[in-house]
Amino acid sequence: MAKRLIINADDFGISPQVNEAVERAHTKGVLTSATIMANMADFEDAVAIAKRLPRLGVGVHLNLFKSKPVSKDSQVGCLLDSDGNFKYSPQMLAFLSTFSHCIRTAIKMEMRAQIQRLIDSGLHPTHLDSHKHIHFFPAVYPIVCSLADQFKISAVRYCYEPAALSDVPWPLSMPEAKRAAKQLRMMARFNRLYDGELFKTEMTYGLTHVGRVDTNFFKAVSLYIEAQISEVMTHPATENEPADSGKLLKLNRRAEFEALCDERTKKYMREAAVELIHYGQL
Repeated sequence: MAKRLIINADDFGISPQVNEAVERAHTKGVLTSATIMANMADFEDAVAIAKRLPRLGVGVHLNLFKSKPVSKDSQVGCLLDSDGNFKYSPQMLAFLSTFSHCIRTAIKMEMRAQIQRLIDSGLHPTHLDSHKHIHFFPAVYPIVCSLADQFKISAVRYCYEPAALSDVPWPLSMPEAKRAAKQLRMMARFNRLYDGELFKTEMTYGLTHVGRVDTNFFKAVSLYIEAQISEVMTHPATENEPADSGKLLKLNRRAEFEALCDERTKKYMREAAVELIHYGQL
């Protein structure tokens, strides 16, 4: 049985450079899926691109860290600063979501509004994932499960990647990404116990290699892929943005875009007989 691989671009809608990269990497490369940030300035452009790419799977990249909320409900205010922007770091929001009912209520309202905005645009999400993996925090994952049920969304990104990907023969990765991937592996155990039905893949590649996704990485995926169904997480853009808040990504987004379109990447996937799909085809 052929191994099936979803190649997803996060941050769709965050900038014109990311939107252009998604379109070109899908039409000229191996990209099969993208997740939209519904509260960002270039959301409508991303929707227009998605509508002219019927074979592109489109999900929601739930975001509680950048820019302003979609929801106008006053209860979301506990997540915001005096300028109306999201104010918490991932670490602080993880902590607060564990102990504060007010915070969990605000998270649910804002996530619901972001999903609803994509649906109102005329697109139904193939799946849910999130900025900084907020959907995978154990106190937040039950919220995401309830919203997936409410909106009849059948899949959520499973942020699990084996520890072996930190070692040879896989390409070198950065210590910060290794630590984050280890934390996500721990969360995966809790989340599977709560509700594993929404996990349609066996693992997600690219967690350990954030900022290191290139043609060598895709070669390793093609050679050493273990799961029957898996996802590669990418963050392409046609130009790097030095002010990008993701320090592991700000100098690598263009390299990821080029790797997605590279003929060598296509060749690796063909030779490995990998079937490229999106979540809506599962």
